[in-house]
Amino acid sequence: MTKNIKLDILAIGIHPDDVELSAAGTILKHIKLGKKAGILDLSKGEMGTRGNAKTRNQEALEASKILGINVRQQLDIEDCFFENNKSNQLKIIEVIRYYQPDIVLCNAISDRHPDHSRAAKLVADACFYAGLSKIKTTANVPWKIKALYHYIQDQYLQPDFVIDITPHFNKKMESILAYKSQFYNPNSKEPNTPISSKEFLDYIKAKAILFGRPINCAYAEGFTKSRIFGVQNLFNLQ
Repeated sequence: MTKNIKLDILAIGIHPDDVELSAAGTILKHIKLGKKAGILDLSKGEMGTRGNAKTRNQEALEASKILGINVRQQLDIEDCFFENNKSNQLKIIEVIRYYQPDIVLCNAISDRHPDHSRAAKLVADACFYAGLSKIKTTANVPWKIKALYHYIQDQYLQPDFVIDITPHFNKKMESILAYKSQFYNPNSKEPNTPISSKEFLDYIKAKAILFGRPINCAYAEGFTKSRIFGVQNLFNLQ
């Protein structure tokens, strides 16, 4: 783990590229605002049809450089066959307590890929347990995050709120395309998948336009929330 960094935002995904696809613009926006952000990949994505664990790790490192995040870490939770159990929760609790993020972003509560919703529950449970003093870890100081938000992935979900990412959209797409093994590449000899076509990249753009429309911006990312939250006054809403 990278030492002496307290993160403002920790974005967690079960697979490398989950965060880039759905929350990269939000991360870029907050880094521009002076916030410290990191990414935690729970698995190596080793069960993906295209590429392998080694290439996906290399691609994740390239995407991290593009985003300018402070830290990226990868756990060894099993791709596809992981369970929401004590062992996996403790791995995430350790990271949360170490980096002490105020906000955690994580996988969608429902999605086409079954790993996503299962990871959402795993992370939500770990965030809660990270604040319990009687749960012992190496980084043993309990830590209570301020908020947990779920980004929206392949399946359309009605967002609870959206974030304007218009100035950062192109760099978001650049971070996605760092995953050369996974997304559209006309020269690739790998099998076709639901995310490897040019149309999928068009869909990413279209979804960002759709989320941006209600707040009158070009591109936005959508999130769902795990609890009701308040606003300071009625005049800061977009």
